[in-house]
Amino acid sequence: MNSRSALLLGATGLVGGYCFELLLAHRAWSRVVVPGRRTLPREDPKLEQHVVNFDQLNSHAEYFRADDVFCCLGTTIKQAGSEEAFRRVDFGYVTVAARIASTKGVEQFGLVSALGADARSRVFYNRVKGEAEEAVRALPFRSVHILRPSLLLGKRKEFRLGERIAEAATRPIGPLMRGPLRRFRPIPARAVAVALVRLAEERRPGVRTVESDEIRDLVGV
Repeated sequence: MNSRSALLLGATGLVGGYCFELLLAHRAWSRVVVPGRRTLPREDPKLEQHVVNFDQLNSHAEYFRADDVFCCLGTTIKQAGSEEAFRRVDFGYVTVAARIASTKGVEQFGLVSALGADARSRVFYNRVKGEAEEAVRALPFRSVHILRPSLLLGKRKEFRLGERIAEAATRPIGPLMRGPLRRFRPIPARAVAVALVRLAEERRPGVRTVESDEIRDLVGV
């Protein structure tokens, strides 16, 4: 495989953090561009960091010249402060970044979405995630990979009470969730990052949506 360049959005998040380490260690990518609100305390010969204002992404379009984009942007309504602020991140930032990438020669766009994403859902969170997915699918990328993980397992930098409660409640019964319930089992965030990178490495054309149980099968967890 020829050496490629990657752009990672959301490197400070749970899945994004694992993706960050995987891309830096992977021989397929010789350049890893990370736009963020702040730089990360990490140095690497192939790492290129830029401080950006996500509310003005169009003014940072020059950073989007890459082969592959890995989009791990996401927040919660509680963390964002309102439904409007949540939508600005999980739909607005994601779709603006995707549109810019599509004009800069990006071939692949990988998106971490969520289980239950559906643009026609009555649930606000699921509807926003689904709308973002539809916007990305409509763009002329050679390949689009959309991952829909269930509850993510891993140590976050910020405390999320709701997720902690859900994790504590579901972790013991996870192995018992089989058949149709398997897709609802909590999944390690690192497994999602591994799947995202692996799909990009394969470079299969077209749009692929991978549900949580399929992510498990893909990486063997």
